[in-house]
Amino acid sequence: MKTIELDEELYRYIASHTQHIGESASDILRRMLKFTPGQMAANVPASNTTVVKVATAPVPKDRVRAVRELLLSDEYAEQSRSVNRFMLVLSTLYSLDAQAFTEATESLHGRTRVYFAGDQQTLLQNGTHTKPKHVAGTPYWVITNTNTERKRSMVQHIMLAMQFPPDLTDKVCGTI
Repeated sequence: MKTIELDEELYRYIASHTQHIGESASDILRRMLKFTPGQMAANVPASNTTVVKVATAPVPKDRVRAVRELLLSDEYAEQSRSVNRFMLVLSTLYSLDAQAFTEATESLHGRTRVYFAGDQQTLLQNGTHTKPKHVAGTPYWVITNTNTERKRSMVQHIMLAMQFPPDLTDKVCGTI
């Protein structure tokens, strides 16, 4: 597996095409490019290469509606563990407004713990047994060995910082 660097705008565009939690970037790109495993890349001379500007994915206009749809979705209802619902909510919030999500998580930490980080190692260094998990469709990792009330508190902080209505925030927190 090779590693490539993407600018933030392109990363968000690819992440916005995620169809299910846990889908890899390779799977998303294969689907978008209609590329099948084992298919050889065409040998195209560099002089014939065309640069295509990709439009950024539009931000959903009604964020409240998107969150309500998440709460009513089969995928959300099928989650039997609070940590899985927590992860789905975080992923959805990031997809709705990555910048606001980033700002909200930067100010969110415990007395001795970091709750969100860009990599797993940072979370492991800031606490023992943090059980970091990657938030699908985001560049973030979050600790998951907190109790359900702490998870609710984190979601509440993020949603209020993102200026969601308090009644919707309470409803989401009540489902975790």
